[in-house]
Amino acid sequence: MAKIHVEVVYGLAHKQKIVELELEEGCTVKQAAMMSGLENDFPDLNIEESKLGMFGKAVRKPEEEVLREGDRVEIYRPLLIDPKAARANRAAKKKAE
Repeated sequence: MAKIHVEVVYGLAHKQKIVELELEEGCTVKQAAMMSGLENDFPDLNIEESKLGMFGKAVRKPEEEVLREGDRVEIYRPLLIDPKAARANRAAKKKAE
């Protein structure tokens, strides 16, 4: 079976990592994330519970989405604050000033 090359990325504010993998054709987004070994570099990372995406777009079914040559799998960390709440907080702060 042919091989493909993909990247798996994860990052925090102070540390980021990109892992290049050579995988069998037919590998899924979830399989690539699990094979990346990033949980060793980021002990708090739980890939099973993390949202996954490719090129900035979330993948709804990462266990079914098949990768192609050159794809970039992204492991997303949970949001600390809801974006709508953050905007409301900024607007309220600006209005108070």
